[in-house]
This record gives sequence, structure tokens and C-alpha cells, in this order.
Amino acid sequence: MELKRVVITGMGALTPIGNNLQEYWEALKAGKSGSAPITYFDTEHFKTKFACEIKNFNVTDFMDRKEARRMDRFAQYALVAGDEAIADSGLDIDSIDKYRVGVIWGAGIGGLETFQEEVKAFAAGNGVPRFNPFFIPKMIADIAPAHISIKYGFMGPNYTTVSACASSANAMLDAVNYIKLGHCDVIVTGGSEAAVAQAGMGGFNAMHALSTRNESPETASRPFDATRDGFVLGEGAGALVLEDYEYAKARGAKIYAEVIGGGFSSDAYHITAPDPEGRGVIAVMKNTLHNAGINPEDVDHINTHGTSTPLGDVAELKAIKAVFGDHTSNISINSTKSMTGHLLGAAGAIESIASVMAIIEGIIPPTINHTTRDENIDPSLRLVLNKPEIREVNVALSNTFGFGGHNCCLAFRKI
Repeated sequence: MELKRVVITGMGALTPIGNNLQEYWEALKAGKSGSAPITYFDTEHFKTKFACEIKNFNVTDFMDRKEARRMDRFAQYALVAGDEAIADSGLDIDSIDKYRVGVIWGAGIGGLETFQEEVKAFAAGNGVPRFNPFFIPKMIADIAPAHISIKYGFMGPNYTTVSACASSANAMLDAVNYIKLGHCDVIVTGGSEAAVAQAGMGGFNAMHALSTRNESPETASRPFDATRDGFVLGEGAGALVLEDYEYAKARGAKIYAEVIGGGFSSDAYHITAPDPEGRGVIAVMKNTLHNAGINPEDVDHINTHGTSTPLGDVAELKAIKAVFGDHTSNISINSTKSMTGHLLGAAGAIESIASVMAIIEGIIPPTINHTTRDENIDPSLRLVLNKPEIREVNVALSNTFGFGGHNCCLAFRKI
């Protein structure tokens, strides 16, 4: 059978540096940091006192209060970003075959704050289980795509992928494959996360995964810099509408870019640490090139996983050099996590959006906060540091890796 081509026709973003697609992209180009002191809870006893929170967001601007109270923030974010992407796509909701429209979402944790608050309330009580009847439906990770599906009546595949920080990239590649195989005409995909809560910050701090640069939160996320000391936790959502190319063309849709392929792999090494030899990361990029039918020399830009951790950044860059060889110096490499922080299960979605916008506008956002060269990083690499790079981008890759050794990579091409 002939595989379908898959294109992006709508995008939506709710991020720590912008509450819609346009705000997000303008902030990326401007090198804006989303990191600031935490406002959600008292951080007096926490080692890390800052994060990349969503700002100036009132959920009641998007849904009524009663509906919002029945959702965890990660599901609220999903619905808001999903609404933007669907509106952006120009889909005629009333006329499409809803049995051929799916929602495949990614979330690394799901309703963490809901779980935290319900268990705290139980622990503070007299042992009588007075749990909110919405406790479980608010918490479970699959509820975000369920809400989108219910709102629009989409009756195709509907589920959540969970692979830690690779979750939304996994969701997107699943969506691509469903459309390629002819199972769906349209899939709303992406991811959301809302882990800036006591349990999230405390848990990641206990692992020594987070930056503790409390004296300068706005510069704490500094991928590739010699003084990096951990990632900065972020929150938000990214949504993309994927369509069969012929279907999109027939309805006269605007097309942002083509998703030409992607790859999966596993490190099979450690529950949280990256393989220092980068075997899984090398494999996922090679798998992506093969799946997309492109050569290493075709790639112009890579949006790295680049979390600002001492081990991860070096391992990823070494893997890129191993895959792309002499062509590596021609590839513009960045990490937008320097601005957004790490959105965990939503990272793949918002970074895919950044990669697509780089293709459309020919502007590669910078990796901000770089002040000190790391001697373990090859100086011949074309890292985009502190200011954007203007260049033509025909093919871009987006890398996303998750705790547990889950690796996913997506390839996008100008159309």
C-alpha cells in the first residue's frame, strides 16, 4: 500500500513565555526567559525556589469555573492549546467525518497536583476516605485527549502516550503513523504537563535533577554552558493538527510543514541517567533519517533535548557528531529549554512547534544564558548561542528523551 504524506495544518501553544502560538514564537526569537520565583506555593523549605510557570493565565477566560474545577491543570492546558490549534487549522467541525479524526496526546505524569492535594487532605483527616468523586478522572493521564474528543465529537483513536519527557513526541509519531497508514484523515496531537507543585518540585529535587541557582532564576536554564547545574521545571501545552496531505489540500487548508518521519529507541541503560556512549540517542536519529528517507546532509537544524544537565547535554551533542560526522558543523543546534524550561511530557510538542516555525520563518531561536564554554563540548559544533540565527531551514529534527531511556526524534520539512 502507498503511505500517505502527513502535514501540519494547525498549532497552539500555552507556555511559560507566551500563552498562544504567536506570543510563544515572538518570545523565542527575542530570547526571553520564562524562569522566575514560584508563586503557586511557599518554597521556604525547598532546595529549588523557582520554575517556569505559566503567567497571566485565567482558566475562566476559556471555560466556565465549574468545568475548570473538574480538571487538573494539565487537562486545562491541553484543552486551551487544543482549541487554538483546531481553530488555527480551519477545520469545518460540522462537516468532517468525525470517525476519522483522532486525538493522541502525551503527558509524562498527568494530574500530579490533584493527586497531591487529595492525598494531603486524606492524611490530614480522621482516616475516613472523603475523596472528591472527580479525583480519579482529574488525575489519570488519558483524560486530556478525552476532554478534547468530547468537546468536538472526534471519534477516532483517542489515548495518551506516557514515556516521561518523550511523551508528546511519542504521541505525535503515533499520530503520524495512523495517518500514513490511512486509519485517520486528521489527528489532534501534542502534550501537556503541570508538575510545578510541591510533589513535583520536591521529587525532582530529591533526585538532584533541578538547578538550584536561586540567586538568578532567569539564567538558571543554561544548556551547553560549563556552569549548568540541572534543568528548570516548566509547565504548559503544545498542540498540532496533523492531516493527510491530500485531505488537507482538497479542503484548501494552509500547510505549515510536512512531518516526513521519526524514530524511537531505548537506551536500555539506567532509569534516569543517560548512556554516556549515547547509543540509544545515536540509534533514534539514525532511525529517523531512515524512516524519513533523508541523508544526514539534508538536515539544517536540530532542536535538541538539551535540558541543561551536566551529563545529558554532552552525551546528546556527542551523539549528534557521531551521526552527522563532518556535516555537523553545518547544522544549527539549539535548545529552546533555555527559555521555556523543561515541560516534561509537553516538551516534544512545544519544541516541534519551535522547529516548524524555524522552517517557516528562517529564524532559529537562540540557546540563551550561555556564558562559559564547556571544554567537553566540541568547539566545531554550530551552536546557536544567545542570539537567533537567520538561515534557510528545509529540514529540521526535534530530539526528545525521557527518564527510563525513552528516545524519540521527529523530522520536519518545508513544503
